[in-house]
Amino acid sequence: MDHFDLQNGELHAEDVPLSAIAREVGTPVYVYSRATLTRHARVFREALSALPKVHIAFAVKSNPNLAVLRLLAKEGYGADVVSEGEMNRALAAGIKAEDVVFSGVGKTRAELTAAVKAGIGQFNLESEEEGVELAQIAASLGKTATCALRVNPNVDAKTHAKISTGKAENKFGVPYDLAAEIYARLAALPGLDMRGLAVHIGSQISDLEPSRQAFVKMGELMKALRGQGLSVTHMDLGGGLGVPYRIGEQLPTPADYGAMVAEVAGDWDATLMFEPGRVITGNAGVLVTEVVRVKQGAGHPWVVVDAAMNDLARPAMYDAWHDFVAVKPTGETMIANIVGPICESSDTFAVAREIDVVKAGDLGVFRTAGAYGATMANTYNSRALVPEVMVDGSQWALVASRIDPAAILAAEQVPEWLD
Repeated sequence: MDHFDLQNGELHAEDVPLSAIAREVGTPVYVYSRATLTRHARVFREALSALPKVHIAFAVKSNPNLAVLRLLAKEGYGADVVSEGEMNRALAAGIKAEDVVFSGVGKTRAELTAAVKAGIGQFNLESEEEGVELAQIAASLGKTATCALRVNPNVDAKTHAKISTGKAENKFGVPYDLAAEIYARLAALPGLDMRGLAVHIGSQISDLEPSRQAFVKMGELMKALRGQGLSVTHMDLGGGLGVPYRIGEQLPTPADYGAMVAEVAGDWDATLMFEPGRVITGNAGVLVTEVVRVKQGAGHPWVVVDAAMNDLARPAMYDAWHDFVAVKPTGETMIANIVGPICESSDTFAVAREIDVVKAGDLGVFRTAGAYGATMANTYNSRALVPEVMVDGSQWALVASRIDPAAILAAEQVPEWLD
């Protein structure tokens, strides 16, 4: 459920007509619904209510906007971060350092040092080498870094190849068969407090069975480590639960997910950690765009919009689907290709799709754009960096300004020796 609905023939975000935002801010522009974000955060937490000990850390990479993070902090969420920049955003939003989990396969020495100094709650170690380096850093600072070891369970999440993270050929975690001995060696290092295991098999998960298989394997590993006298008090089960991108699409719900976790891990006597991202923010945001023109094609007409692959990269990167609807639909439909203005054939949002009839100057919306939308935006073709808006009932605010090409140009300089 989201709060983007037709009212008096026009698409609104909660009680605000999207055309009003477009007039003030311009297009393209991301628009988020506070009510939807809040609802999703609470639904996910409620789905885990049967579990005795839970820690939820929002996956910042899915939407790092400061206002979004502040809202989730108020809902009691921690943060799962994969860079120092994301860590600093989470802290700036009011998320407590002890509620931050630092994941990511390529943490630099500078990032590890900054995170130790910040006192973050948990490092998810991706390798023994990373653990050894972190131990040295923590010891040199007179501190102890609390850690979990990320394990690659070699389980296929049955998702897109570019967002699969749990197969043996993926770069993430340590091999399952080597995890016990690596954990034991790291647990012996001064400077580290090894408290648990972590697993994450992929994103946009639409089938819970692979997750179940991974969690069962992690439970067996946990028991083996405890049998060796090693402490395992936390089990990080990652995130990745998918959301429907197409009207009518049915995916497992947070309640389905919570029931599966309770069945597999309810008796583990450990704090279970979760890192939802897309399932919180995906359907809470849309990308509003204006039709530049409709031109005749060899087959179907081309609907050229002012949003582009630099604003919403998922279709170009993953052939991802985003429903496209008119802000003021007439009830008529057409078969068309939807493309942006960038000089790449990959700047294509839809091919031969049935959509609302639109013409030059009309506003349209790419739905389910609240996750991996603005966060992946860039300035290719010297385009502006897309702005973001949050709506709360009948009020709204700009929560990320458009960064114009002139501002980007001002950050560059020509060396004297080229004059």
